Parts: sequence; C-alpha cells; structure tokens
Amino acid sequence: MKEFFGLDDDWERPLPEGWFKRDALIAGVVFLSALLGLEVFRASGALSSGALSSEWPRWAIALAAAVGVAPLVWRRRFPVTVMVLTATHMFVAGVTQPAVMANIGMQAAYFFAIFTALAWARDRRIVFLAACGVVIFMFGWLAVQWSVASMRDELVASYQGNGSREGALFGPGAAAVLYGLMVNVLYFATAVGAGAVSWRGARARARAVEQAHTITRQADRLTEQAVVEERLRIARELHDVVAHHVAAIGIQAAAARKLMAKNPERATDSLSNVEASSREAVTQMRALLGTLRAEGQAGASGAKDAGEGETVTARTPEPGLSNIAALVDEVRSATFDVHLDNLVDVDVPANIGHSIYRTVQEALANVQRHSTATAATVTLRTGEERNARYVEAEVLDDGRPRSGTSGSGLGLLGMRERVTAHRGTAEIGPRLTGGYRVRVRLPLDAAAKTKETA
Repeated sequence: MKEFFGLDDDWERPLPEGWFKRDALIAGVVFLSALLGLEVFRASGALSSGALSSEWPRWAIALAAAVGVAPLVWRRRFPVTVMVLTATHMFVAGVTQPAVMANIGMQAAYFFAIFTALAWARDRRIVFLAACGVVIFMFGWLAVQWSVASMRDELVASYQGNGSREGALFGPGAAAVLYGLMVNVLYFATAVGAGAVSWRGARARARAVEQAHTITRQADRLTEQAVVEERLRIARELHDVVAHHVAAIGIQAAAARKLMAKNPERATDSLSNVEASSREAVTQMRALLGTLRAEGQAGASGAKDAGEGETVTARTPEPGLSNIAALVDEVRSATFDVHLDNLVDVDVPANIGHSIYRTVQEALANVQRHSTATAATVTLRTGEERNARYVEAEVLDDGRPRSGTSGSGLGLLGMRERVTAHRGTAEIGPRLTGGYRVRVRLPLDAAAKTKETA
C-alpha cells in the first residue's frame, strides 16, 4: 500500500501550464451537466414527489449546484482542500437537497474531486489520511440513512416491485442496502484507485524524462571528455614531434657549424639533415593538427582547402615500428651516433608500433637535449613471459645529465600514459653503470584481444 499510494515518496507533481483555464473549463462543463441532470429530474416529476422532492426555487437549486462545482477550479492547486469541500457539500446537499447531490453532474464533480486529490496532492500521507476520512464518513452517513425508518421504507418500496420474489436469497430491504453498498464501494474505490494510478503514471513519466536528461548530460560529458582526451593525445604527439625534430635540428646544425671549415661535404650532409628534419616536423604537425578540424572538413581525396589559397594535406598514417630505422638515421650525426638492433620477428599491431615509435623518438630527443652522451643504442625485441608475448623497446646512452636543460616533464608523462593505456610496464631512469635507460614493454596478447573485441 505504501508503494501504491507513494506514502514515502517526496516527489511533487508539477502543475502544467494553463492549468487554471483548463480546470475552469472542466468546472463549467460539470456545472452544465448538473443543471441538465436537475432538469431531467424536474421533467420526470422527481422534484415534486418522492425521496428527491424539493420545495426550493429553481435558482436556489442551481446555486447549490454551483457551490458544489466551484471548488473544481482550484482542484490541482489545492487538491486535498477541494476534496474535503466537495465531500462536505455532498453531505449537506444530501441532507437538505437530495436532488442536487444525486444528479449525475454532481456525482461526477464529487468523483472528480476525490480522483484529483489522489492524483495531484503533494503530501501523500495527508491525502491518504484525508481520503480515508472522507470514505469512512460517507459510509457512516449511508449507514445512518439506511437505519432511519423513513429511508428504509423508501428503499424497500423502490425494490419491492410487483413481481414474484420466489427463490430470492434476501428481502427487498437487504437488496436495497446491498445494492447501495456495492455502488458506493465501486464509486469511491474507483475514484481513489484511478487517482493513485494517475499519480504513479505521472511520477514514472517524470522519472523517465529525468533519466533521459541524465543520459543526455552524461553523453555530453563523455563527448567532452573524449574531445579533451583526444586533444591531450595530440598535445603529447606534438610535444614528441617538436621536441625530437628541434633537438635533431640543433644537433645537426651544431655539427655543420663545426665541420663547415674543415669538411664542407660533411657539413653539407648535416645541413641536408636539418632541412629534411624540418620538413618532416612540419608534415607531422600538419597531420596532427588536421585531426582538430571538423569532421566535415576531412577530404576523402586527400586534400582540403584550409582558407584563402591554402591547402592542407590529408592526415598521413601514424608512424610505427617500421619507421624507427628512418628515425635513427635522422638523429644520427657526426657528433652523435645511434645504433639500432631490431630483433622483432612478429607482426606488431599498428597502435603498439606507434607507441613504440613515439617512445623511441622521445627518448632520443631527451638524450640530445638533456645528456652529454655522444652515442645511444636502440634495441627492439620481442619475447614471452608467463605465456604472454610482448614487444619491448630499450634506449640506452652513456652520458651524464647536462646542467640547465631541465624539461617540462610532458615527454616522460606521455611515455608512461602510453604504457598504462596498453597495460605495459616501463623502466625509466639513470643506470648504476652510468647513462640513462628507457625501457618499455607492451603486451601483444592484450592488444590482440582488444582488437578482436573492438
């Protein structure tokens, strides 16, 4: 019962727009129905004789009906008060003017008031207690009426009839009381039940709308989060690209300056490397920044106008394991030697290969910027541990930290984030024997499973 009537529910049904006009219109229709019902009684002679007879003038009877219907104008704003007022009118009119109380229009008004109280009341406990009080009072009043001799005689007369009563289970008096009881139980139970069902339906719709809004807000937050994560990824990529190429350009330019007078040919090679590195940096930055453009600006043909007289090439494939050799050649110079050992003998997924490439790129850039090392070794290998395959990249150098070259930390942060994203492990830091080590190990089996379930 608590759940059905919402006795412990704090939800309040909001008033709809234009509720007053609609309720005033409903009250007007019910009042006209009550007047029509009174005229039907008058036409049938019920107002001149019998239990519904009345000596009141027509205007007084109409006024009594109007007093009973008027509270319906505020039925949704003050539902419990309207129910109590109409129940009081039902009792008073039933005692003084039975024709007003009994006609179909006023019965609809009483029913509507009880229904509205259960459907719109904000305090569910108060409306439940008030409805119980009204129902108990009404049935008590009916019991008193049925116990009065004149009323009982009228009931018996109305059910007596002139036909045979052979085989009847009870007499006309009991039949009249039982029929009245059945009608009133159905009347009040339907009004209370329909009102409670209406309230529950409104609450369910409100919760569905709220859940829809919540889902929409969560979807918007997830979209924003995805955009932020993508921008952070691009920021890390840009950091790796710029840091690596600027460091490479600096190393090659320094070598060219030193060799310009002694060995012009080697100086020319270093300057060529500077040119190639700068072009590669611009190409990769354009490819990364292209992902920030709107989806509709991505051209399937591989080119799209970026503005007046400017075109941007389509995004190139992300570099992977196969591009590390070219990366090492780009970094290698007359003053900085890099040796590559590629021991990978299996196919590596593109996302794993890209993370390995960026790790090696950042590690070599850090050596060039922050170390006194003149050489570095890059080792790529695969292996198996606890029945799980992995690919590993290790970058070693023999230098010492260079003073005054502390970085932002974004490069190392990007390495660790990539390792975490692939559920791998990382070992980054100085070696006991001197130099610095960057070693990351990314599981291949987990990557394959992720690809299969995607």
